[in-house]
Amino acid sequence: MSPRNVLFILVALAGLVLPRLIYPVVAMDILCFALFALALDLLFGFAGLLSFGQAMFWGGSAYTTAILVQRFHVDSALAIAAAVLYATLLAGIVGLIVVRRSGIYFAMITLGIAQIEYFAAINLSSFTGGENGLPMDTRGTLFGAHVSNDVAFYFIVFAVVAICFWLVVRLTNSPFGTVLGAIRQNETRAIALGYRVNRYKLAAFTIAGALSGLAGGLYALSNRLAGLEMIDWHTSGAVVMMTVLGGSGTIVGPAIGAGVYEIINYFVSATAIGQETDLVMGLVFVVCILAFRQGIAGGVLSLWRKTST
Repeated sequence: MSPRNVLFILVALAGLVLPRLIYPVVAMDILCFALFALALDLLFGFAGLLSFGQAMFWGGSAYTTAILVQRFHVDSALAIAAAVLYATLLAGIVGLIVVRRSGIYFAMITLGIAQIEYFAAINLSSFTGGENGLPMDTRGTLFGAHVSNDVAFYFIVFAVVAICFWLVVRLTNSPFGTVLGAIRQNETRAIALGYRVNRYKLAAFTIAGALSGLAGGLYALSNRLAGLEMIDWHTSGAVVMMTVLGGSGTIVGPAIGAGVYEIINYFVSATAIGQETDLVMGLVFVVCILAFRQGIAGGVLSLWRKTST
């Protein structure tokens, strides 16, 4: 069995016992952020496209889910499907604009478009609740069944996230994933080989947007809330930190990065230095990157290969 598969199994086992170790809603947050970071990893770790605006899909889908469930009493499954559709369409439209750019220009354009959505959410306060956000009385019904129990809903989210990770593994191991890797390594060479690079980049951006939207919708249901902080650029920055911390390009890394980030945030915020959580997170990030330049998962896998040879 390959080291990465062993690491996947260990992470999955940790996920199965997680709601027994910490507050189940926090455990659900970790799962949702793991999926969010996975979406960014597909874009950044495999296609070499760093987006600072992924929160537009995460937050926009959260609002879509909350509005449909809270205001229109739509079944949660349909609300999530609508949220994913929203994120997919938005990613397709934004992707047509940004895939012609790369590097810092790509990052800044995605950030700018995300800020447009942020200010739109503020101005459409009759739908979004403005600065107060949009709280949900319940999670509604999932295919007609109530999902008020936190632990039960955690395992529903766990199953969805696990399937998404499996699909991304299959995708990155396919010819499509090979072309994305070629684009990341040398886009000019990929063009010279006859690949229509912009189409592959658009497909990757759209898939990443859809996964981010699914994660955002699940997050809104688990917390019974959608708020402006979900569209804020800080959220886009946080998911970049999670991905790099865990190890970009490893697939399992985003799950580890999200877990480390959220657990530190949860426990530090409950201490006397809770107001300095960002400082502590920054110090942890610096130490981890200095110790594991390929991220936690990348460093562990690299060390594993060295000791096994």
